[in-house]
Amino acid sequence: MGTMDFKRDPGAVTINLLLIVHPEEAAGEQKGRRGRQTEGGRSAGLQDDGNGNSREQPPQGKDRNGRRVSKESCEQTQAVTSYSNNGTQVTVEIHPKDTTPQLLKKLSFGKGPRRLPSLRGQDNRGFQRTEAPRPPGGKDLHAYPWDKSSLKSMPVDLQQFEKLDAYALKVNVKNSVEELVTALLKQARTDLEKVRAIWMWICHHIEYDVVGYHNKSQLSSKPIDVLQTGKSICEGYAGLFEQMCSIAGIQCMKLSGYSKGYGYKMGQTFTGDSDHAWNAVYLDGRWHLLDSTWGSGAVDDSFTKFTFRYNEFYFLTHPALFINNHFPDNSNWQLLKPTLTLKDFENNMLHNSNFYTLGLLTAEPQTAVIRTVNGKASVSVDCRSATLFKFELKGTDEHGLMTLKKHGMKLDIYPQKTGSHKLQIFAKPSKASEDVYNCVLEYVVECESVDKAMRFPKGLHQPVGPSWFTERQGFLRPSHPDPIIHTNDGRCSLTFTLGKDISVLALLHCDNSSLTEDKRRQHIMQIHRGNQIELKIHLPHAGNFVLKIYAKKKSDPGNYDYIFNYLITCLNTEVKWPAFPQVYSKWAEDYEILEPLSGLLPANRNVQFKLKMHGIAKVLVLADDTHSLTQSRGCWEGTCNTSGCSEVFVMVQENANHSFYSHVLKYEVESQ
Repeated sequence: MGTMDFKRDPGAVTINLLLIVHPEEAAGEQKGRRGRQTEGGRSAGLQDDGNGNSREQPPQGKDRNGRRVSKESCEQTQAVTSYSNNGTQVTVEIHPKDTTPQLLKKLSFGKGPRRLPSLRGQDNRGFQRTEAPRPPGGKDLHAYPWDKSSLKSMPVDLQQFEKLDAYALKVNVKNSVEELVTALLKQARTDLEKVRAIWMWICHHIEYDVVGYHNKSQLSSKPIDVLQTGKSICEGYAGLFEQMCSIAGIQCMKLSGYSKGYGYKMGQTFTGDSDHAWNAVYLDGRWHLLDSTWGSGAVDDSFTKFTFRYNEFYFLTHPALFINNHFPDNSNWQLLKPTLTLKDFENNMLHNSNFYTLGLLTAEPQTAVIRTVNGKASVSVDCRSATLFKFELKGTDEHGLMTLKKHGMKLDIYPQKTGSHKLQIFAKPSKASEDVYNCVLEYVVECESVDKAMRFPKGLHQPVGPSWFTERQGFLRPSHPDPIIHTNDGRCSLTFTLGKDISVLALLHCDNSSLTEDKRRQHIMQIHRGNQIELKIHLPHAGNFVLKIYAKKKSDPGNYDYIFNYLITCLNTEVKWPAFPQVYSKWAEDYEILEPLSGLLPANRNVQFKLKMHGIAKVLVLADDTHSLTQSRGCWEGTCNTSGCSEVFVMVQENANHSFYSHVLKYEVESQ
């Protein structure tokens, strides 16, 4: 679909007409078609259906709300200038009968159907008359793409609206639109406050008409009907908003166009009639955009139930963000420089309101469809503050690797089947008390080839690797900042600086391992040196392993909480490291095994022992015979012969005045 702008084109026709219009002969507004759109996605706002509904003129001698208009109000000459949605301008003088017109007005038509625009700005008795709206011009335009400065198109302090908002929500007037506006404006002084009061009232009192959406015979979009029934579709929301602003003396336009709302499919094209209606208001010398339909609430996935769920995002939305899911019939109402084409609108990534209200800034790629390269596709998000993310690829998070960054996240996707895959990304503020993630992005991933080497263990938890989140949990200065650790010989070592009073538990997981969890745990050794912790890992075999790290306060007797995990990969099939020796509860956190590190000792051999322990009176190694270790420079050293035994124990005497020994280590001996 092409768009028309306000610039005069070579095909424009200018006709000088003398229009003598008597009040009782004034024509009705043009009939326009509007789709019924709601914001798309999970917990999305509202969408209309695309079937138009005509706006009818009131009976002769009555206003739009069905109230009788006094004769006196019709006897004065009125000059009404109106702009239609496609930019056409008409100025008409209205005279009482038997009077002579004083001015000759110029009527300019652009290309397309020669239709008279709707008459706006009618005088409402007792209210300020709205001036003729002007078309958007250079000073209304905002730079595209978004400059990341503000979600709004003008400075707005929401805290200053708290009293006004609370007042507007309590107003309960349904006799007429004029009476409603009179009540709302009692607490509104500035034009911005007037618009705010009208916006808040509509968003909290008009529900989306899901019955009317499905059955047009039960649907009316007249402002008085919308007010008295308390429900409508987007045409009614926008029409009521426009009339209330007009009564309040605020210039307002009802706009129409395409939208990416309920039912939108990624990458779809838009043809035919427009499917949504919204508004533009004139404040502080500039036009601003808002959508009270999408600001009011949400419908369920089956489009049968509406729930009020106020959405601040669609009040005076920055045009560079509004264009993300609103494409007006007339490109000038984008309020952007440069304007986007319909093709741009169709191709651009859909960012719903959650994306921006959660403080997210940009996402790459910016197209809705991603094609894998060598089986891999990548997505990144930048945000203002620390944010937690999740993802689902065809309903699971198994085939990706997500890492948190200080100001965003990075996700690498490795689909394990060719074809089209739906990718959803969810987010929530890091300080949110509830564990509720909102969908912020959706992509279609087109996979042409599969990278089988990047098949991750099922136990891998997203996100992967250390981050600002793990720092908050007390794991500082990681030796391995990347989420994947590659080892060729099956050994690796990680170090962290720990916060105070933290006890650590580390586990290894592997999909195809025959080892029990306790045995896998013995392939990790913890070494503490002051506030530093080292995790030594000897893999039992080649493959992909998940290193899961848990923690709790030492003073807390409760369970360990999961903190984060790494992916450890080893392709060397010759790797087969034995476990570390089994550690008993009396083995203190700051003890350290220097040798032997292997928990499996050779048979019939003299084995050297060297253990770093303090505050110990005596150390014995119990094999077939008992061997005492001697203390030298902070270490207990000695040898033990493994002949004739299958197990070797290390025991300590903590108090020289007692004869009691405690087991601290256990070694296995190879079978003879």
